[in-house]
Amino acid sequence: MRNFLLTLLLLCVACIVKAQDPHFSQFYASPLTLNPAFTGKFDGNVRVAGNYRNQWPTINRAFQTATVAVDFPILKKVVDEYDRFGVGVMGYTDKGADGAISFNYLSISTAYHKALDEDGYKQLGLGFQGTYSNMLINTSKLTFENQLDLNGEWTRPSGETFDNVSLNKSYFDLNAGLLYTQSTTDRNNYYAGVSLYHINRPDQTFNAGPAYLNYNLSMRTTFHAGGYFSTGSNSTAHLSALYSTQGGASETVIGGAMQFATADLNTADNPISLYAGAWIRLGDALIPYIGLEYGNVRFGATYDINTSDLKAASQSRGGVEISLIYIAKTPGSKGLPCPKF
Repeated sequence: MRNFLLTLLLLCVACIVKAQDPHFSQFYASPLTLNPAFTGKFDGNVRVAGNYRNQWPTINRAFQTATVAVDFPILKKVVDEYDRFGVGVMGYTDKGADGAISFNYLSISTAYHKALDEDGYKQLGLGFQGTYSNMLINTSKLTFENQLDLNGEWTRPSGETFDNVSLNKSYFDLNAGLLYTQSTTDRNNYYAGVSLYHINRPDQTFNAGPAYLNYNLSMRTTFHAGGYFSTGSNSTAHLSALYSTQGGASETVIGGAMQFATADLNTADNPISLYAGAWIRLGDALIPYIGLEYGNVRFGATYDINTSDLKAASQSRGGVEISLIYIAKTPGSKGLPCPKF
């Protein structure tokens, strides 16, 4: 019975993993989980980005995901004037089932952005990312059906024992991406890219066994595009879209937000800006967005309103998510327009 339950658990975990990676509704505010080619692609010297997502908050700690990333350009005096060579590092954690299942990642990425014209307004970037990954199942936090009493409380002992208190699996992952960006003025920028994650399809099997019980992580392919353009001296429109597919599952997200500044964006340095808009994950959720930008810091918040068949169980609460991005700049510098959000 013990071995059967353990095998069933591993099957469920593998199915979840193969279906789709953890994802952010604010994909545009998590550049290194979207495309390695975004590494170093920003107007500034250093970028620090943080993201946190609580999926299905009506279920206690069902899925919690967080990232912290730092990236920056290097060798500025070596590469051509309008080229950009960037490196970055990211920590990434995803926990489920009240901490019984945990995935932790440490990534190092690099990208080179080549100017395609003499002014550097058109650029093509290629990026790579290597990731050390660790999977953990804490069997001491597992609960079983026979532990549920008549009052709906998990109070009874399960009677199950495990040879290991926890199960660990570590592996190396390889990701890559391509990104094209273009601007016509210093008030607009447009981009389109494609990224491939888990190119080497790492083995996620905990213990050696029959071949049919081996699980290789499915490759994730993501196509994304977006941009921003001026709609007035104090306002800017931001649009973005994503289509991602992995292991037979897919998602499509599209939407945008308006930026309203307290001063003329053509002349003022770092005015306070308010963002408001919404994205839609087709067939799943409506995602209202609000944001605030002050100086070199940008904060964003979304709340998924579930519209799928799960809305009865989730009470239409798909997940709360916040993002924070800080970009260090040299005072008074005006760099080339870059993807922003």
